[in-house]
Amino acid sequence: MYIYMKKLSLWFTSQVFKIKHSKQKHSSISEETMENLRKNDTADNSEEKIVDQIMTSASSSHATNIIRNHDFSQGLHSWHANSCSAIVASFDSKEVAAKSAGKYAVVVNRTECWQGLEQDITREISPGSTYLVSACVGVSGALQGPADVMATLKLEYQDSKTSYCFVGRTSVSKETWETLEGSFSLSTMPQKVIIYLEGPSPGVDLLIKSVVVTCTSPQKSEGDSSACTTAGDGNIILNPTFEDGLNNWSGRGCKIALHDSMGDGKIVPLSGKVFASATERTQNWHGIQQDISERVQRKLAYEVTAIVRIFGNNVKSSDLRATLWVQTPNQRDQYIGIANVQATDKDWTQLKGKFLLNGSPSKVVVYLEGPPSGTDILLNSLVVKHAEKAPPSPVPVIADPAFGVNIIDNSSLLNGTNGWFSLGNCSLNVETGSPHIIPPMARDSLGAHEPLSGRFIHVKNRTQTWMGPAQMITDKIKLFLTYQVSAWVRIGSGATGPQNINVALGVDNQWVNGGQTEINDDRWHEISGSFRIEKQPSKIMVYVQGPSSGVEFMLAGLQIFAVDREARFKHLRRQTDLIRKRDVILKFSGAESGNLHGAFVKVKQTQNSFPFGSCMSRSNIDNEDFVKFFVENFNWAVFGNELKWYWTEPQQGSLNYKDADDMLAFCQANKIEARGHCIFWEVEATVQQWIRSLNKNDLSTAVQNRLSSLLTRYKGKFRHYDVNNEMLHGSFYQDHLGKEIRSSMFKTASQLDPSALLFVNDYHVEDGCDTRSCPEKYIQHILDLQEQGAPVGGIGIQGHIDSPIGPIVSSALDDLGILGLPIWFTELDVSSENEYIRADDLEVMLREAYAHPVVEGVMLWGFWELFMSRENSHLVEAEGEVNEAGKRYLELKKEWLSRAHGHVGDEGEFGFRGFNGTYALEVVTGGKKVVKTFVVENDKGDSPLVVSIDLKA
Repeated sequence: MYIYMKKLSLWFTSQVFKIKHSKQKHSSISEETMENLRKNDTADNSEEKIVDQIMTSASSSHATNIIRNHDFSQGLHSWHANSCSAIVASFDSKEVAAKSAGKYAVVVNRTECWQGLEQDITREISPGSTYLVSACVGVSGALQGPADVMATLKLEYQDSKTSYCFVGRTSVSKETWETLEGSFSLSTMPQKVIIYLEGPSPGVDLLIKSVVVTCTSPQKSEGDSSACTTAGDGNIILNPTFEDGLNNWSGRGCKIALHDSMGDGKIVPLSGKVFASATERTQNWHGIQQDISERVQRKLAYEVTAIVRIFGNNVKSSDLRATLWVQTPNQRDQYIGIANVQATDKDWTQLKGKFLLNGSPSKVVVYLEGPPSGTDILLNSLVVKHAEKAPPSPVPVIADPAFGVNIIDNSSLLNGTNGWFSLGNCSLNVETGSPHIIPPMARDSLGAHEPLSGRFIHVKNRTQTWMGPAQMITDKIKLFLTYQVSAWVRIGSGATGPQNINVALGVDNQWVNGGQTEINDDRWHEISGSFRIEKQPSKIMVYVQGPSSGVEFMLAGLQIFAVDREARFKHLRRQTDLIRKRDVILKFSGAESGNLHGAFVKVKQTQNSFPFGSCMSRSNIDNEDFVKFFVENFNWAVFGNELKWYWTEPQQGSLNYKDADDMLAFCQANKIEARGHCIFWEVEATVQQWIRSLNKNDLSTAVQNRLSSLLTRYKGKFRHYDVNNEMLHGSFYQDHLGKEIRSSMFKTASQLDPSALLFVNDYHVEDGCDTRSCPEKYIQHILDLQEQGAPVGGIGIQGHIDSPIGPIVSSALDDLGILGLPIWFTELDVSSENEYIRADDLEVMLREAYAHPVVEGVMLWGFWELFMSRENSHLVEAEGEVNEAGKRYLELKKEWLSRAHGHVGDEGEFGFRGFNGTYALEVVTGGKKVVKTFVVENDKGDSPLVVSIDLKA
């Protein structure tokens, strides 16, 4: 939003506040702002009226403004720019000057939303008093719509703790001044109280005409909880511990009550004297709530902490959730899940989570819900406050990683079973006759290696599935290293069907999956997997388990070794150059082409056309910081929930395509391609209740209506569709409508939208940890669909992966590649608390995908904190800071942009090797520079691409 002050001209004072904590030396105002402020027509005095109203209100109540230099008549005296710069400008108008000196502050060089103008008001504040805040504000800069301007208190305490309290907010449009109003009261006195104005997006200048803060009630009225707009600890919840009864609280569809005890005195508050209950609940969404609309700020992360339990209806434990109900200015409702916990009737439990608002809602209510009807929700306290930023992740330092060294003792079994023990009362015997070669995926990691011994452990007399050979490896594991697991396994006597064999780790009694395979014959099979330990355990045991009791199995050549990822990256860089780059010849023509020999040529790629995309939600596109990162760094999008059936038709016949329409319009406006995810979802838990209650005929009709409604509405607008999500992990529609329904879905979808590629989509295909969706089963699943006539057009690998190992991922891609279908990673995310490890994992997956010829696109399953399905998987922090994983992604995107320079040859040509995409070209000859653009397209040909460049055109 630029504020266009068309009829005003600007002069600058000599006072320019340098940026704090920065080396930047000069303030800057956008050229557009300067141009608009220089115009000398008759002044629009709307801002005068606002100032007059503010001052009249203050004087009529006989209140004193505690803000020094409130109208900037003394320049920037008493004001400070918060990590940015500020200047004072003036309207060149005698009328304005006569009334109010015509000066205002312009806050520039803003790189964060929170940067603005501040003043220390500590000496003017008394605890218990209520203060009214009123400011005349505007904005200027690169805007697409209204911008929020907020007043905030920064409270600093002696223990170095700092909290932030929302005071007020207003929305400002172009060419207008607006009044920002709010109030606050502090119950305790901090060491320092600073008020500041903030809010617009980075790059937008903040304009401030005047600020007035007046004390309206020197003493807080007894029992007047509404006078306290914020608490000294930063909690935006009013009456958070019910010391003022149930004031500020209400029931959501039910009644609420106050108690000092319940259950014949067995239930008492965990803290304080009382607690509240939500009672007479008849729906699981009924609960206790508080309206926080005027105290919550958009684009700030909030942490929610509640002390809760349940009571009554013979329910011993239940899922209890904290949820936000958000109503947008156009009256649309949104529900944001904050946190959930398994609450019990025995003890108080802490519920904790975070949330962030992307847009500027008209109403925000936080409430508790979840337990079945008839069960009371008990609340002892609720805190909602600005979330503290997590400390930066330390860079992992690993001394002597010993890459490729097997940590298993006596893996060759040349010393019998020394170093091994039996888990349970099974027997271990060493025999001969196993493979001498290393399993292929381990060989890809280790390279040349001595052959295996040919000895194996024969495991007999098993009476439980978990029984098998084991070793303690506690002292051999190093934190943050990624370990690959490899072995040969075989099933012996006693099997009556397919058997799973799993290499598992017991890490302080927690099960960790090290890889598994399913066996249904008497051959040796490779088992491969991976793991990583990031927190020091007291003990780690590795053991092999899985087959049914009574089933014998054999284990040979078990290896666990740390993987050298950088060595793999060197190979992948070479592979990427072969797979993704092509030879390009620029052939110059035009009037001066004959004189081009020796001319200097510079080629710079501006955009790589390979599909890199991300998941997003409807609310994300209300956050201009999210939008900026998305548009700059992704060229494909997929909707997290908004196209799913449970979202578009939550109740039968009640269709909601508004969210998907908005998101598709956003994609089209920014030239971003979109995947349609998903038409159906085969997992029963994801199917809405009204569908589950239908009989076979009605369900069949509903399925056909869904196909017709969705694909007719969006015909030609989604390039891909995931037709029936996760068919290897669910079977709801197949169970109710028969096996043929799956191929029928594909056929009907193809008829309704022939232009869309129709995908299968599933998870744990690429990591070796799930026998239900191993590459072999995925291949057979696709072949079965094709045999039934399903027009399967693509293979989706979701890519929700932990501790990825390149050769394991690449092997899965090799296997799936035999089908000749395009393969996409459709929902890629990696998770680690440590940002550097997360970055490493992400780099593994992106390099493996980009270096493999069968992969035609990569979609991340989100990138913004608090809008991810997995914790610790984000690339950008909730308030917009790019973390180490995000930086790694940007570095790779930059690496995959080609550059070249040189001179035109004898035949008027210049050759280079580059990635597909858009390029900028500069040709300099005879002191003249010609600038052109051209595109390198992927026609999958082996011969060089010849691009004609007409220098005359």
